Amino acid sequence: MLLRLTYLAVTNAFAALRLLPISDRDKDVEILALCHQLAVLQRQHGPARARFTLADRAFLTGTAQAPAP
Repeated sequence: MLLRLTYLAVTNAFAALRLLPISDRDKDVEILALCHQLAVLQRQHGPARARFTLADRAFLTGTAQAPAP
């Protein structure tokens, strides 16, 4: 589980670094695309809820409490 959490932290750090040179408009477009993908997945799976592992929950908790720049 620790290895998975480390992997998620490193990959998300690289993803954040990739977003630094992108304009706000491009970020907004990417957010809209991700929201659309989420809506499609929710329609496909119906009322079934997503199951999170402990590493997923730890990562989501950490990012939700991180201060905004």
